[in-house]
Amino acid sequence: MSEEAGGRGAVLMRRAGGALSEGALAAVVAAAVAGVGLVAFGTVQWPAFNSSNVTRALTTVGQVVALALLVAAILLMRMDKWPWLAKLLSWAGISGFVTVTLGMPLAATKLYLFGISVDQEFRTQYLTRLTDSAALHDMNYVDLPPFYPGGWFWVGGRFANLTGMAGWEAFKPFAIIGLAVTAVIAVVLWSKLIRADWAVAVAAATTAVTLAYGSPEAYSAPLVLLFAPTMLLAWGALYRPEEPAAATAGGWGAVLGTGLFLGVAAMLYTLYFGVAVFAVCLMAVVAAGLALRERGKAERAQRHRANTDIAVPGRWRTVWPILLRLIVAGVVAGLLALTVWFPFLLKLLGGTIPKSGTAFHYLPEGGSQLPLPMFDFSLLGVFCLLGTVWLVLRVGSSRRAQALAIGVVAIYLWCLLSMTATAAGTTLLSFRLEPILYALLAAAGAFGFVEGARAVYQVLNEPSRMRLAAGVIAVIGAIAFSQQIPHVLANEITTAYTDTDGNGERADKRQPSAVSHYGAIDAALLEQTGRPRDQSVVLTADTTFLAIYPYYGFQALTSHYANPLADFAARSAEIKRWSQLKTPRELMDALAHSPWRAPDAFLFRRSGDEYTLRLSEDVYPNDPNVKRYTVTFPKSLFEDDGHFRATDIGPFTLVVVHP
Repeated sequence: MSEEAGGRGAVLMRRAGGALSEGALAAVVAAAVAGVGLVAFGTVQWPAFNSSNVTRALTTVGQVVALALLVAAILLMRMDKWPWLAKLLSWAGISGFVTVTLGMPLAATKLYLFGISVDQEFRTQYLTRLTDSAALHDMNYVDLPPFYPGGWFWVGGRFANLTGMAGWEAFKPFAIIGLAVTAVIAVVLWSKLIRADWAVAVAAATTAVTLAYGSPEAYSAPLVLLFAPTMLLAWGALYRPEEPAAATAGGWGAVLGTGLFLGVAAMLYTLYFGVAVFAVCLMAVVAAGLALRERGKAERAQRHRANTDIAVPGRWRTVWPILLRLIVAGVVAGLLALTVWFPFLLKLLGGTIPKSGTAFHYLPEGGSQLPLPMFDFSLLGVFCLLGTVWLVLRVGSSRRAQALAIGVVAIYLWCLLSMTATAAGTTLLSFRLEPILYALLAAAGAFGFVEGARAVYQVLNEPSRMRLAAGVIAVIGAIAFSQQIPHVLANEITTAYTDTDGNGERADKRQPSAVSHYGAIDAALLEQTGRPRDQSVVLTADTTFLAIYPYYGFQALTSHYANPLADFAARSAEIKRWSQLKTPRELMDALAHSPWRAPDAFLFRRSGDEYTLRLSEDVYPNDPNVKRYTVTFPKSLFEDDGHFRATDIGPFTLVVVHP
């Protein structure tokens, strides 16, 4: 037994080491391709995407070139020639595809998809916070550990430090390079699970779908790219009906790989971590059920044999190996998760009880029904329908189909659980799982196309040009879908051009918004407080200011992105109470006795003889789930030269507190 374990350990080390080395090399190639591409795009003064078709045309050209590299890689792999050249072409092709698909449409702006608007605002604020300091910290509140996992933002902060960029400016290149690197890692992972040529094709399909429907949320998109191959990895770890006698690691490499993915998911995005854990646990249940069924068959066969010396494992011995593998994967995931969750958990263990938390209070129309993309009249719909048919036909005979089918079922079960949870006053944000569902069905669609074309080829008595015809259809379909990606992302791209960036400029060269005054506000704050930015707390409703400069905020944009330890509702009530005070002395006394660290400065909008703050409250289950309201402070409340200094800057008034 020890010799067998030693042999498996050696195989595990060799295979894991080889995969990690190849993945690291692929990541370097992808980072180089994406970095050079983005620098090249930035050397030309391009017209804005929303007012010209020039960058759209060049995006299509770049996509065709990238797809040509992928086709060349697949042909070399099928001919079994120059394997390393084929790998390099596949890595360069898929990373180049990501870079040109996102980088070229955004070439004339410094902002990423969706600019610094709505959800992208708090993400930019998080990146700005972790660019300013490598210590894990809440994006907004001065005295709290992070609630949202900071893995992606921490690495992004180090990227910003390395390149000398501000956090808001580093967002775009880091997001694109990160997606390019993850895409080639997905190619490497797929190649360890299936044929190399199939791996490139499937990875390309899932990458295109992810760019179209998952790329705006740049920190979760890497998990979408890796979700489908991880389902195959997890199924290989948990369900092993016929264990090879030798030359195998016994599935432990797959166990560690599954745990690694779950841990990375926990470091990046809590929702996708929960969904991934749910899918893997569902796999374990299915694997245990199949193992028990096989055990039942063995028992029945034993009763009909004359020779009863053949031992049949008991129920516990049948299920225990599956449970053990699940536990080991969970331990690996848990250790990785602690690297970002530990500060928050430590705060909880110290007796701090969350008083608010509305992150799951959102139910758009898409979250109230099951997503069925296979019935959409589009290229994606046709591809998903093909994938669905393949899953149904092959689920009984293909481990690939079984793994992907369980992943799809897990998504739909989560959606049903989310809709059921509405009766309890919350949701599970199932509408955010659509990119994962699309990626799973796209992977199945790629397998379905390859196997379907082969079946037709055999039925038609193997006509000489059938393979060429299938290849041409695949390439034309890939081009057709790829060139529609900028159209799918049109709103997100347009916002990147119409938002005012941290330099006070709009990429479409039109009149900038009030954000253009932020530079002057920052200079005044630094001069009047005499403190570094990260030592001041600012109360403002213009939280984009906090996304560009790393000041701490007294209140977050909405309760849904606020730390549940911050007591969002009570803070809003306290702000309203301050606005109703009568004298500067009363306000100073209220600030001195604030339950939280009081603001060092207020950044208001002016309205006649009043200063205004536009705040928000959660009104779930309504859709929209956020209600905006205005709190007004009389100017007279700050007319005390000894304690307040007011400075008018554009439409803003900055009030700095001097205790």
